[in-house]
Amino acid sequence: MKRKFILLLSMVFIIFMISLLIFYLVKGDSSRWQVALGGIFVSALPLLLLFKKNIPFNIPLIVGYYLFIFCSLFLGSISSFYLHYKWWDSTLHFYKGVYVALAGITLYKLCVPVKVRNDLSKWILFLFVLSLAVLASVIWEVYEFLGDLTPITHTMQRGGNTDTMLDLLYGLAGGLIMAIYSFVRKQNV
Repeated sequence: MKRKFILLLSMVFIIFMISLLIFYLVKGDSSRWQVALGGIFVSALPLLLLFKKNIPFNIPLIVGYYLFIFCSLFLGSISSFYLHYKWWDSTLHFYKGVYVALAGITLYKLCVPVKVRNDLSKWILFLFVLSLAVLASVIWEVYEFLGDLTPITHTMQRGGNTDTMLDLLYGLAGGLIMAIYSFVRKQNV
């Protein structure tokens, strides 16, 4: 079931992004076709999970990944939500913090055996989940900074240092909420 779902969702997004790539190439819109090209690659990433014997991520987490891609690449960049709605960028950074923290909980369960988990302090899980969410936010901001250094784009950090710090704070807030959740619900996580 999961394999078919991943394959279907990946193919739908890849075809959608290829269509956008062709449309914007023909139109001569260089910034949008480049976003669509990147969208093809990130849409295909979950296909790597098909090579695993047991897929560790549940369907809601996989759907959450594609929701993020759709909201950031298509709505945010291609449809210009980042320009028209000031709250859009912050909302996605908050969502990314929550999403990465949830993925961190899954990785924790995958990597730490049940016998060991029962004896671990709640603080270990809290710090792992929070650290992963914050690391994802930092890596994303480095990506934005490096992207603006290239001749391709100079618009990823429109607000400069203020934009970067707010993005990091929103990512931290999303991760912190999920880290607190994992702390409180450690036995059920």
